[in-house]
Parts: sequence; structure tokens; C-alpha cells
Amino acid sequence: MDNIKKRCAKEALQFIQPNTIIGLGGGSTIAYLIEYIQSANLSVKIVTPSAKTKTLCIKRGLEVLPTSSVEKVSVAFDGCDEVDEQLYALKSGGGIHTKEKLIASMADEYILLIDESKFVSSLTNKYPVVLEILEDSLTFVQKIIRDIGGSPTIRHSAEKDGYTISDNGNLLMDVHFEKTEDFEILQTKLKSISGVVETSLFTKEVTKLLIATETGFQVISKNNNGVIA
Repeated sequence: MDNIKKRCAKEALQFIQPNTIIGLGGGSTIAYLIEYIQSANLSVKIVTPSAKTKTLCIKRGLEVLPTSSVEKVSVAFDGCDEVDEQLYALKSGGGIHTKEKLIASMADEYILLIDESKFVSSLTNKYPVVLEILEDSLTFVQKIIRDIGGSPTIRHSAEKDGYTISDNGNLLMDVHFEKTEDFEILQTKLKSISGVVETSLFTKEVTKLLIATETGFQVISKNNNGVIA
């Protein structure tokens, strides 16, 4: 698997133009991409939602900008838990999806680097949708989630007393749904709940997939009309 991730990261270099600002998410494939950017001496500046990625970039001598100082990103790279043929993607693990989605929205191109196991015809309900919510909204959001058929769980860790707190000082809620007819409608419903800051469901942001297989690569793109090719 590491070899596939390395090949995927190296292939991503073709989408980076020198003297631009790029976004880098988190995960091992992004870590490999950082190595290749350094090795290629690409003159780029970086924004990232990930503290680990920021630290790794600095160690590699790459310049990291505060996201708050940037209004536009040339291209951003990230991973996901699952993505489908409509380029709807779901992230669940890291809990940094609010900042990930911000950078994705700033980017001219938002490219997911994945292996073929994460590409499905239509998103499943295997993974939860993660909500970042205001602490004061906890009980209210739980009620609304149950009303629309979801099963909410507040994220916590055995290593920390109490709830897990996001980088923004909010709570993280994992929401499982047994069945979802339309993920775009679900995203709209979830974002309309007062107290929900953002969700880990990406229905508009992804413009391209770089899918690594055992034998090669597949690139799937969304054009300006929303058509997948």
C-alpha cells in the first residue's frame, strides 16, 4: 500500500505549478507529496488545515502561510475515506474537515489522492458523517439528528477526560445513517441546523480524483458544467 501511496503522491506533482500557493491536507500520501515537492525544488507556498502537515512542511524547509492571510489557492490536495462517481466525498477520521473544506473552497482545483479501494459508485453509509458543532447546541443538534433518522455520538478519547475538542474549540459529533437517498440534500439539511459549523460531507468542492491502482492511474475530473469525465 505504501508503494501505491508513493506513486500517487509523485503523480500529483504534475498538477503543481511553480510560484503558486497550494493546499495540503493530512495523511501519509500527503506526507510523501511533501517529500517530492522538496526533492523537486518546487517554489511553492503552502496552506494546510493539519498541524502535522504544517510541522512536516517546516521540517522540510517549505514555507507555510497562515490560511487567514490567503484568499485563493491554485490547487489543493487531500485524501478521504470514500468518494463516488459524482465526486461526492466523505471524511471522518481527522476531525479537521471545517478547515479542509475552507481550503477546498479557496482552491481552483481540489484533488483527492486515493487508492482504488476508496472509489465507489455511490457513497455508502459505512462511515459516519462528522459534524463540528457549537458546545451550546449539543442537545438540540442531537434531537434534530434523531428526527431526520441519524444516530449521533459525541466523539471522545480514552486519553482525555471529557469530549474531544476540535482545533476551533468545538465538539465533534459522529452521525451514522442507515440509508441515504441523496447526499447533497443531506448536506443541505445538516448545514441548516443551528449550531452546526460544518460537516465532513463534501458534495461541491472536489474537482478531480487521482486514483492509484496496482498497475497505473486513473484521473476523473468534473468540468465547469458539473459533468464527470
